[in-house]
Formats: sequence, C-alpha cells, structure tokens
Amino acid sequence: MQKDLPQKLTLELLKNSKRSDRELAKILKVSQPTISRTRHKLEKSGVIQEYTIIPDFRKLGFEIMALTFFKMNPEFFSPEFSEKARKGAEKVPDAILISTGEGMRMTGVIISFHMNMTDYHRHLNMLRLDYKEVLEGVQSFVMPIGEAQFKKLSLKYLASYKPL
Repeated sequence: MQKDLPQKLTLELLKNSKRSDRELAKILKVSQPTISRTRHKLEKSGVIQEYTIIPDFRKLGFEIMALTFFKMNPEFFSPEFSEKARKGAEKVPDAILISTGEGMRMTGVIISFHMNMTDYHRHLNMLRLDYKEVLEGVQSFVMPIGEAQFKKLSLKYLASYKPL
C-alpha cells in the first residue's frame, strides 16, 4: 500500500467526491477494497468530515454573498460566551462560516448567502441586535453572485495546491 495514499485519496475526493471507490482505485492504482478501507479510516479519524455539493447559488435564488467582519469587545472572550456564540451560530442558516480571527482591526468573520439586499440587511440587523453588548463594530464586503467572478467557489483547487 502507498504510504501517501490517504493524502492522495483526500485530494482526489476534493476534486470530485461523487466518484466511486472503484474509479478512485483505478486512478490511484490500488484495489477497490484498499480505497474503501482508507476512506473509512479518513472518515473515522475526522480528516473527511462530510461530503457535499457546491450548487449554482443563483439558480437557488441567492443573489449575494457577503463577508461580514466584526470586532468583539475583548471582555466577552470567555469559554461561556464561546459556547453561547457557537449555539447561536447554528441558528443562522444563511451563514456557511462564522469564526473568530484577526485582521483589519476585526476579530471575526461571517460568510453568508442572501436572496437580496433586504435579506442581507435583516441578517445584519439580527447580528447587531442579538450581539449589541458584544460587538464594537461591523463591516461588510458584499458580492453579487455570478458577476465578475474570476474563480468559482470550490475546494477542488486545493487538490493541486503546492507550497511555494
């Protein structure tokens, strides 16, 4: 068995997770049972967390993708608040990522999809109201979906990533 098979399999799945174990076995030049075992180990260990699709968001009715940056009052960085924020984040269906971080004098980011500007403003108002005691600032970068895109949203590009 190839020592780097788990990594190669993961990269192939990034390109197209719909492929069968048989097809992947041919590409990686190992047996189908070896692929099945390796995939199972990757799933069990958490390397592969889920399988999903990337749809045409416009065809689903979304017109806007937004990056919303926020700055939190440092007094609220605690395990208790983190747990409350995690539970609150699960209730925001239009957001695909909510995370703390650092940059541009902000401490967090939300990546979200919206049907239109009214929908986006509702999202922003909910954020400002629900977390008014925590937030010190909110800034946004709003993108119309499908216009002036130079590269589509996809994880498949990571499969060919090579560090410089």
